[in-house]
Amino acid sequence: MSEQIERIKTLIIGSGPAGYTAAIYAARADLKPVMYTGMEPGGQLTTTTEVDNFPGYPEGIDGPTMMVQLQQQAERFGTEVRIGMVTAVDFSDELGGIHKITVDDSKLIEAETVIISTGASAKYLNIPSEQRLRGGGVSACAVCDGFFYKGQEVAIVGAGDTAAEEASYLANICKKVTMLVRKDHMRASKAMQHRVNSLENIEVRYNTEVDEVLGEQVVEGLRMVNNQTGEKEDIEITGLFIAIGHKPNTDIFKGQLEMDETGYVITEGKSTKTNKPGVFASGDVQDKEYRQAVTAAGTGCMAALDAERYLASIESKEAVVS
Repeated sequence: MSEQIERIKTLIIGSGPAGYTAAIYAARADLKPVMYTGMEPGGQLTTTTEVDNFPGYPEGIDGPTMMVQLQQQAERFGTEVRIGMVTAVDFSDELGGIHKITVDDSKLIEAETVIISTGASAKYLNIPSEQRLRGGGVSACAVCDGFFYKGQEVAIVGAGDTAAEEASYLANICKKVTMLVRKDHMRASKAMQHRVNSLENIEVRYNTEVDEVLGEQVVEGLRMVNNQTGEKEDIEITGLFIAIGHKPNTDIFKGQLEMDETGYVITEGKSTKTNKPGVFASGDVQDKEYRQAVTAAGTGCMAALDAERYLASIESKEAVVS
């Protein structure tokens, strides 16, 4: 462990749309933010080829370019962006307390405020052909990428409410949707199942799993396997959507912050405040409903404003004591 301890006003953990937006607002408020990017600088959008639904880009933009531009904007106002991984945290319970953060198991930082923007990771099937074609027709977000497959035939994997909702969304814009359900029933609510079953262009395949995604550069088809009979079948599709859930990147904060049963950080009311004074959460790490770049950016703005107001309230109380 390094003997030198660095004291900063605002530490931002994570570098997706939420983290960079928080950095822009925090820097403009003279909070002198320092950001650690984590293992995936730029977050999930760095694996997205086209972003067509973020305001201000009439021609669309690819995810990596968008993240580079957000970083440049944050740095323009004085954000210090560092490559590094936060490996341990010790958040104070005291109002005005100092939070201790360890980076790369070696550097100790003391921060007056912390903004958590570590995001969530989509769960994938982890078969080689699926991983190879991520960004080439394999997606974990139908709402983000479904538009590119308008009028085409696609498939979706999943059985819960999210899968049913995304299948219904795709059915409105795609020619046909094949829905693969691993068991002989869906986990989705009865209302969502009824919606899926009422749409003529959704075909639900029960006891069915992905055997292989077909195509070299882009998705051209899907080989399905019936997990009861072992029978395989190929279908032609141009897009495959994986809707088997997300995992929030919050393991490091367990025991420190209040979370729900799936690990999403719980925030207070409509704010980004956590149960620890001076610690705020923004983006997909606390949002399991919308999971969009624009909503993540909005909560990043909120987190910076919450941090600014928190610091102002601490300073005013210190002034009264003095």
